[in-house]
Amino acid sequence: MEVFPMIALEHVSKRYGNGPTAFTALTDVSLEVSGGEFLSIMGPSGSGKSTLLNLLAGLDTPDSGRVVIGGRNLAQLSDNARSDLRLREIGFVFQSFNLFPTFTVEENIAWPLEFLGLSWRDARRRAAGAMAQVGLESKVRGRRPAELSGGEQQRVGIARALATEPRLLLADEPTGNLDSRTGQTILDLLRELNVEGQLTIVLVTHSTFAADYAHRIVEMRDGRFVCEVGTSSGAGDTQALRLSA
Repeated sequence: MEVFPMIALEHVSKRYGNGPTAFTALTDVSLEVSGGEFLSIMGPSGSGKSTLLNLLAGLDTPDSGRVVIGGRNLAQLSDNARSDLRLREIGFVFQSFNLFPTFTVEENIAWPLEFLGLSWRDARRRAAGAMAQVGLESKVRGRRPAELSGGEQQRVGIARALATEPRLLLADEPTGNLDSRTGQTILDLLRELNVEGQLTIVLVTHSTFAADYAHRIVEMRDGRFVCEVGTSSGAGDTQALRLSA
């Protein structure tokens, strides 16, 4: 049985607009991420990080090259098939939490499960399991986001991402709106999910401290990967592996 990497980017380029206002977001980007790997992507604003995440999620398509998730070329999938892939196999964690303000914690976590066809009873059961997985006490399940701290809101966001039991987690600046101590607890949680659950994680961050939680760090600049760094243990000193022009 052939084993595919979780992510394979093959000479991917992406350009937006036409004429003099055209903007090249990615240029000939190639990358492989193995199942169970924790990868961090760093780079300044405008370096192509957000475009890369959108392509990995199947929310956008490259102008050239291939984006392959779990052995499936996203360009060959229908819109419905890509939506189903996002629902079942890819979890998302956002900097701004993206919780529904009028929903309770339990409802926020269980909401995506409706699209999987689960009954409310089964959705509540799975939501409770996801809450336990991220260290949220059951007593907060009836609270709304405004009643929670920033760290608790992000844990709800992670629990929602985990509720569909994805194989890949895409985290976009998940500690960006948190103080340093709370941010570290979220990073500790992500590392635990990676180590114990073998969850593949791609983390986009501006923080060197956050990036150092990963097995590998790639740096982006002007739509290209310019540097790759390996970390000693997923939370230690970095050692340069490759530097390309």
